[in-house]
Amino acid sequence: MDKVIERYARAYRRGIETRGFEDIDGMVAAYRERLRQMYASETYSEHNAYPSMSVEYVYAVIAMCLELKERGLMDEQVIETVNAEFAARRRFFDVLVRAIDLLPNCYRITERWNVVDHAKRVADGSITYDSFEVSDGRVEYRISRCMYVEMFEHYGIRGLCKIFCMTDERAYAALTRHVRFVRHSDLSDGESCHDEVLDRRLHG
Repeated sequence: MDKVIERYARAYRRGIETRGFEDIDGMVAAYRERLRQMYASETYSEHNAYPSMSVEYVYAVIAMCLELKERGLMDEQVIETVNAEFAARRRFFDVLVRAIDLLPNCYRITERWNVVDHAKRVADGSITYDSFEVSDGRVEYRISRCMYVEMFEHYGIRGLCKIFCMTDERAYAALTRHVRFVRHSDLSDGESCHDEVLDRRLHG
């Protein structure tokens, strides 16, 4: 676990350096200790029960958010800083998604992603779907319970789960040739997550 903590501590350092904080070493040490305590907690053991989630990563992000909130950052600043911490990881994913966007069967690939992900989430109980519908050129779903949100809520920072909610928006933003993504609401600041994934050939 020490190697895991050090990997996330390096990411945290990259983010806080972009904001020009003083005492970077002290901030990283405080983050490292917080994350160590969180990983050792009974709550982590309870939460780390969903194979479709990287709870280790979720907790690392939560610890970053808590540290930054204590430093007085507003939510938007926290989100911006955490995104900077994982910029390299996001760039790799962006390249992959843009490559998929070039494929003529791009929509079918994204439809399959959603169907497989839905099955995994239902199987381990990490997400509760009120509905999940697949029709010609459309995937639409509503989610009323999500363990990502519940983990953030447990630590009193539900709104900052938007860091994870934004992942879908970022991915679909790179799939402009064949796919249109519509987010009506998400659970970080609403009562449900309601999304549509549309084949542009059929639904503009």
